[in-house]
Amino acid sequence: MMQFFRSVGGKIAAFVFAVLMFIFVVTSVDWSQITGGSRSTVGVINGVSIPVNAYQAILQQAIDARQRQSSSSLSADDIEEIRNQVWENLIQEQVMSSEFKRRHISADAEEIAEAIKNSPPQELTTVPEFQTEGKFDLAKYQRWLNSSIGRQYIPQLEAQYREEIMRGKLLRVVTADVYLSDGALWQSYRDAHETVTMQLTAVVPRDVVPDSAVPLTEAEVKKYYDDHLEQFRQPRTAYLSYVQISRLPVASDSAAALARAEEIRKEIHDGAPFAEVAKRESSDTVSGAKGGDLGEFKKGQMDPAFEKAAFSLPIGALSNPVLSSFGYHLIQIESRSGDKAKGRHILIPIEVTGDHRDHLDAQADSLESLGADRLDPAALDTVSRVMGLKIGRANPTQIGSKVMVGMQVIPEAAVWAFKAKQGETSRVIELSYAYMLFRLDSLHADRVPPLDQIHGAVEIAARNAKKPEMAKALVSDMSKRLSEGSTLEQAAKALHLPFQQFPPFARVNPPFPSAILVGATFGVDTGKVTGPIETDEGTYFLKVVKRVKADSAAYVADLNQFKIQQVRLARQDRVRSYLAALRENAKVDDRRARIFTTDAQAEAAQAAQAAQTGRKL
Repeated sequence: MMQFFRSVGGKIAAFVFAVLMFIFVVTSVDWSQITGGSRSTVGVINGVSIPVNAYQAILQQAIDARQRQSSSSLSADDIEEIRNQVWENLIQEQVMSSEFKRRHISADAEEIAEAIKNSPPQELTTVPEFQTEGKFDLAKYQRWLNSSIGRQYIPQLEAQYREEIMRGKLLRVVTADVYLSDGALWQSYRDAHETVTMQLTAVVPRDVVPDSAVPLTEAEVKKYYDDHLEQFRQPRTAYLSYVQISRLPVASDSAAALARAEEIRKEIHDGAPFAEVAKRESSDTVSGAKGGDLGEFKKGQMDPAFEKAAFSLPIGALSNPVLSSFGYHLIQIESRSGDKAKGRHILIPIEVTGDHRDHLDAQADSLESLGADRLDPAALDTVSRVMGLKIGRANPTQIGSKVMVGMQVIPEAAVWAFKAKQGETSRVIELSYAYMLFRLDSLHADRVPPLDQIHGAVEIAARNAKKPEMAKALVSDMSKRLSEGSTLEQAAKALHLPFQQFPPFARVNPPFPSAILVGATFGVDTGKVTGPIETDEGTYFLKVVKRVKADSAAYVADLNQFKIQQVRLARQDRVRSYLAALRENAKVDDRRARIFTTDAQAEAAQAAQAAQTGRKL
């Protein structure tokens, strides 16, 4: 019985804490009473201050919940995502609270009690103790509510259900006037069921006019830049330097893996069962758990080196160590027929080991002690000089994106960079292939960069801006050929323009995003080629090859169900628009950047505070 209550209590407690913390917001509880009188706020939402301690309590609960669902430790990127989600949830709850007050929406005790009794939280409907013959048993849930354990949670449930009931009332008010006429319903049905098969030829200037055909002077580049400054505006951007220490295996690691493979081979050769050794030694955990069994595989499914050995090895023989892109394999083939084989293997990966591992550990320690988490810009230069590491430059990183070094995405670095101060160094970031240490060289606010920094991008834009005028001759030639009797495909091929026939599609799921093209497609007569259709991207010619109209008899037969579905969708659209408008109009003062500083800044602040305290003493 106690296990039953612990099981149920654990599930309900997991969601009640978060519910309770959000209810503090929506019911305008005095936050200072909850957080011990803290005056420091993480931000203000529609006039309601959110204390740091309260926000951090919610955040920690959310982090703990995510960690319980993850098999590995959460990264800095994960934590930042959770911080932003918690903050956004607080905003959404507060704007709803403001609407409840403005519209005088409330929930009385009787409504709440009825909901708790007859509509259990979704989290509890899957608890085995509340089920009978595999189905949720409402009577068991209600008996639990009346137990001493269940009654402890009723105050939290009341807060949760109060908010849900008020939210439901508000959204019913918002969608009460949603109405679809018979004409609108028929149009929606047609949009979903009328299909066309069409052909399309595009004259997209940037694609059909080669760069070599567009002369461009430096004066034209400068003028285009001056006339289109907003086109080149960039969001907040971080510029980073870095040093790295490779963690990739070297020859000594490969030799160690080969020696280990040979030792394992000797053990099997001397009589140890292959399956037992595979379970103990193989790094291929899937096959290793089955004694190395790979089942049946075909040519082309395996690494080329592995496959070459597997299809040449005598049946039943134990291979010498075979090197593939995964490491060294010991292979034993049980049967083979044509391009199929059945066998097993043991994988010994090539990993950093021995003296090389000790050396890398020492280098990582030096990297951290010499330069990590420093506010001094010279720290990275010191690391470079002392450790003989070359300083590189990461790609410019815009806020909301990841740091990239060449084509490699570096996790966690961007989260740090947009909190760091100029010249500050990061902690050592451990990747599978390297240890990396970054320095923030500069952090530019939303701005238009100088021409010399983006000259290449401006030149491309200026050249593309001249192409539409040059493409007019192609459009004219295309129109002329069509008027003279060429088919759309013939004219396109003659002018080396792209031509494509699309399979049937409806208006609601077109194969291209242009609303202009979609409208033209469903507006043109079958078999007719349209004149040039101008869009921002280019000029198009199209032909509807086949049209299948919506079945009016099927529409009448499905009308009641279709109407219910369309009204539901219309209400959902209304709710989304309404909530988006509330969010957009919310007055939000986000002060979180003051709280979530880097380790270097936190240490500096603590040192300054300690020094000040010492002077006072």
